[in-house]
Amino acid sequence: MLDLFADAEPWEEPLADGAVVLRRFALASAPALMAGIEAVAARSPFRHMVTPGGYTMSVAMTNCGEVGWSTNLKGYLYAQVDPQTGAPWPAMPGAFRTLCDAAARAAGYPDFTPDACLINRYAPGAKLSLHQDKDEPDLRAPIVSVSLGLPAVFQFGGLKRNDPLKRLLLEHGDVVVWGGPSRLFYHGIQPLKPGQHPATGEYRYNLTFRQARK
Repeated sequence: MLDLFADAEPWEEPLADGAVVLRRFALASAPALMAGIEAVAARSPFRHMVTPGGYTMSVAMTNCGEVGWSTNLKGYLYAQVDPQTGAPWPAMPGAFRTLCDAAARAAGYPDFTPDACLINRYAPGAKLSLHQDKDEPDLRAPIVSVSLGLPAVFQFGGLKRNDPLKRLLLEHGDVVVWGGPSRLFYHGIQPLKPGQHPATGEYRYNLTFRQARK
């Protein structure tokens, strides 16, 4: 894919009340972020989690931080221990925290202190259906989402699943931050199209920072 904005400086695109797209914001940090992903995955490997309804997710996941997001037969939860390894989740790499702090401040959330980072790996065809991020106890904290690698179509709706959707292409280094009035807006990722990216090969990676505990 030809990136028409390859030489452009980062810029902002309003998305909704409380939500913004920070284009290319993580581009300079991308090599350090990718190194952090590799370090986390070496300790807590990617896996395809199974939802409480028995559906195997097409997106492969791992976590880092004080707690990590997981599933069991009863629902979705945050836990201090990786159920696959039995060990605590890896600490959040310094490059992750630095980038997240800067993005949150740029989006108007200077007091955001994430304690969890979900790392999603998308292979061609993988998707994330429309959903709300509502497993966190304090919904005043925003979500900071970082895109790395292949481009993907991000869908952002409203408080109801059938609300009209905005669809926008997220590329390597783009960051989306949403909170406040849009904190519980439905969102998702359309199936990833095949391709090759110089930093990630055939994959797209997404870092999602959250405050999972009060």
